[in-house]
Amino acid sequence: MTPGDPLNPDLSAFAQVVEPFRVMDILARALAAERDGRDIIHLEVGEPDFPTPPPVIAAGRAALAAGDTRYTPAHGTRALREALAADYRWRHDAEIDPERIVITAGASAAILLALAAGVNPGEEVLLPDPGYACNRQFVAARGAIPVGLPVQAEHGFQPTAESVAAVWGANTRAVLLGSPANPTGTCLSRERLAAIVEVVRERGGLVIMDEIYAQIVFDGSEPSAAAGFPDVVVINSFSKYFAMTGWRLGWMVVPESWVDPVRRLAQNLFVAPATMAQTAALEAFTPETEALLQTQVRELQRRRDVLLEALPGLGLKVQARPEGAFYIYADCTAHGPDSEALCARILDQAGVALTPGTDFSPSRGREYLRIAYTQSEARLCEAVERLRAAL
Repeated sequence: MTPGDPLNPDLSAFAQVVEPFRVMDILARALAAERDGRDIIHLEVGEPDFPTPPPVIAAGRAALAAGDTRYTPAHGTRALREALAADYRWRHDAEIDPERIVITAGASAAILLALAAGVNPGEEVLLPDPGYACNRQFVAARGAIPVGLPVQAEHGFQPTAESVAAVWGANTRAVLLGSPANPTGTCLSRERLAAIVEVVRERGGLVIMDEIYAQIVFDGSEPSAAAGFPDVVVINSFSKYFAMTGWRLGWMVVPESWVDPVRRLAQNLFVAPATMAQTAALEAFTPETEALLQTQVRELQRRRDVLLEALPGLGLKVQARPEGAFYIYADCTAHGPDSEALCARILDQAGVALTPGTDFSPSRGREYLRIAYTQSEARLCEAVERLRAAL
């Protein structure tokens, strides 16, 4: 073997082939345009435009002032786990033992822990296509094999039990679902989830359910998978509904037999979630904060409806009505065969930042783009007019 440059050590095979998270490339270009004096309407990044609720901020400041900055247990404070259990009881009529709740450094850490606990290197994990871009990289970083699970617009871009059974192979270990899903905003019904869980149980596999948008649902919500499916690993986060993206705080609900192993994994991989963020998050469950957050959900629904009315007239076809989150996944083939080129042109000509579907779908991503309606209604209307002029 020929030695490499001693000042530039060789990269791992994974690091050499990992795909970019294209939305971050779009964001970098948009920010560069803003530095040059252009007005850019940001509809690319999946981050709420609402500020963190004031009671949460006040609690975070108080925690810092009180010196609440030392390590907590790796699985989080008892107070926050009990608060989450109470929220499941109130919101989903689900009795969850706080011992089954693990606080994590964001939902990303929770997914990594779930894969570390439940999937071996070389095993396959089924991922809906389209689906959240980073999930493929999480699986690959584990040494496992991401396998696309095609989903169809007529099924709301969500899997069915039949589609899972058709793709499941001898080496398949798990399926990672999302409801509401990113990038489509569509939900997985209770009945369809139950059928998928049964298919996976029959094959001795694992279901991981990403519910980080589960509290942002407009047309009637389904109970959490934690209610009634004790063998499903449920992932959630304070980032989206609670508008706490930068606090890096999430959680997972694990099967009873996983409690000790997942804690040991968390101890070794992450040490502990941020202490100040955990203390502040206790204020996320007060009636005052909940009222504010529900007001924001209604605002997001109005924004969705504005765009659903406007997009067909722009040649952007919405094939599955988004029921939650804050995304619309639109067919853009009326404007050419390449969503990456289209998003680049829209940014340059219209000053509107959108995400190409290639971030979410290796198979058909060039036919779609994602719109994150994380701007005020007035800015969305302005974006529509800019798009009308450019398209």
